[in-house]
Order: sequence, then structure tokens, then C-alpha cells
Amino acid sequence: MARKVAAEDGVKLRDVAREAGVSQGTASNVFNKPELVREEVRERVLAVAEKLGYGGPSVAGRLLRAGRVNAVGVAAIEPLSYFFEDLWARDLLKHISDICDAQGAGVALVSALSEERVDWNIQSAVVDGFILLCVEGGERLVEVTRARKLPYVALAIGAGDTTVPAIGVDNVLGARLAAEHLIELGHRRFGILSTELSPKHAGRVTPAEIEAALYSTSRDRAHGYWQALEAAGIGRETVPVFETQAASATIAAAMEGLFSGPGTPTAILAMSDRVAMQAIDWLFRNGRTVPGDVSVVGFDGVPESAVSTPKLTTVEQPMAEIARRAVDAALGGVQVEGRYLLTPKLVVRETTAVPQ
Repeated sequence: MARKVAAEDGVKLRDVAREAGVSQGTASNVFNKPELVREEVRERVLAVAEKLGYGGPSVAGRLLRAGRVNAVGVAAIEPLSYFFEDLWARDLLKHISDICDAQGAGVALVSALSEERVDWNIQSAVVDGFILLCVEGGERLVEVTRARKLPYVALAIGAGDTTVPAIGVDNVLGARLAAEHLIELGHRRFGILSTELSPKHAGRVTPAEIEAALYSTSRDRAHGYWQALEAAGIGRETVPVFETQAASATIAAAMEGLFSGPGTPTAILAMSDRVAMQAIDWLFRNGRTVPGDVSVVGFDGVPESAVSTPKLTTVEQPMAEIARRAVDAALGGVQVEGRYLLTPKLVVRETTAVPQ
């Protein structure tokens, strides 16, 4: 008499085959190639599977054994909400999703926020390769991803390990284009709103603190601003820089700092579109017009910048190209060697004008 197997024992296909009195190959065909199995045998195997609580073969296991699952893992050292709340990440994810849709591939979001869970989250992801976001400060994420021995690419430039395959934009060039645009309009009094330089810090920062920043994206954008300003005879020490964080309160505090004394800026260089648009909101709430009283330039070129009121002048990243190259690499196509820089472009809209 065949051995009875309880569902809680962890029922396997071989248990179903034994109970039904067929070979494991026949039982496998019932689930994967039912047309090859006689109807009465197929019904008997399915009845036994239902009785034992066997739900069918693991799709993930079958795909992994085949060597390809046709899916991209997008991982970040951030909570999963980051992919939906951050304007840049959301825009990038849309482009990645559009490309994967066109290729019939899937996308898996992976949070590597928890040090305790990062190994499991990366090792258990059923994907062909990874796109890593916010890699600076995420050395552990890179280490674990490398151990998985799948294709991967990082969307960050400036991480300490230059062997990490990375795609990014020339942040120095982009920032220089933004500052040069304002200088050509005639501006001479500037304020800089920086994105995160170091974790959990906000407020006014010195050039020395910027040079020592953990995050090279913000540091490189400061360098680009300074290059243009110093070429126009404006020393970096004379331009106030305020570091902001994700919380909007830090942007409001930075604006208070910029406009609380004499010699207030006629132009603001913001290191992200999100920061720029919140700065514009603050200016309107405090009785100043844009660009009449203050001109503002953002950075990133997220979709919201083109429909804001007024429409934001910004430095646009080539997001479609970044996503295309990243997806191709993650799916085993053309791999990125070292660091690959793409060129951003200045998009002039309604938030910049000649100073009054």
C-alpha cells in the first residue's frame, strides 16, 4: 500500500507519483505537458495531488533550472516606497518598466534597506540580473549582488570601487550648464540648495564639508556650479550652500536661511527638481515671484518639471537611454565596463529670466 503523505510534510512531486502509482516523469507531464498523458491517468494524478495538498511544481524553480526567468531586479538601499515617492526613481522605474514591457520581461523591486535582510532579499530574487540604485554608501549591496554571480549594473558614479559597472550622467557638466545659463542672463547673487551630502544632516555647509561629502552626486554638482561661478569671478566662499534632505521642512529651513538677511539671491541652483519645485512653492508663499524676483534651475528633468507652474528650467538626464542600457546589461546583453557617463542637457522653460 502506498505511503500516505500529509500536506504539512512538504509534499513533493515524487510523493504524488508514488501515491498515484505512476512514474515521476508521468506526474510531471500531468502538470507541464498534460496532452501527453491519458485522461484517466491525468485525472488520477490530479485527484491524488488535491488529496495530498500538492499545488503543482514551483514555477520559480522550473525557470531557474532552465537558466533564465526573463526578469530584472531593481534594488536600492531604500524602503520600497522610495520607488514610488522619489520623483527621479519613479521616472527611472517607468522607463525600465516600459522597456521590459516591450520585451515581455518582468520587474522585481528589491529593498536592501535592512542589513540583516539584504543577503536573503538579493539571493532569493527570481531574476536574470540586477539594476542597483543609490549604490554610494551601499557597498554591502554590491558585495551581495556580486556573490549572486548574475549580471548587474549600478546607476551611480563615484562609488569607491571603480570596478563596479556603473551608468550615470556627467553631473559636473550638467551643473555647469545650469550655472552658466543664469550667469549669461546677468545673475550675480546665487544660492545653492544641495541634495544629501551625508546621512541625516541638513543646514548650511562650507566648501570643505562639501569636499568631504559621502555622496559624490551632490559633490560633483557643487563642483560644476563652482566651475561656472569662478569663471565669472564669483568665489565659491561667497555663495551660500544649504544641504537638504527628503523632508520638505529642510528645504523650507534652507530657504529661510537664504532669504533672511541682506543681499538675498536673485538665482537659485537646486540639485534636484523636487528641491527646486518646493523652493518655488516657498517663494510664492512668501510673496516673491518666479522668475520675476528669483530665477530657479533644477536638475534631473523629471516629468513633473514640465507641467509645474511655472514650468521648471532644469538639467535633463537622458533617462530613456540610462534605462535601456541598464535593462540590456541586467538581462545579459551588452555589459558595462567600468563607469559609463552620459551627457545631460539644459532645458530652458519658465523659471529663469534676466534679474530685475
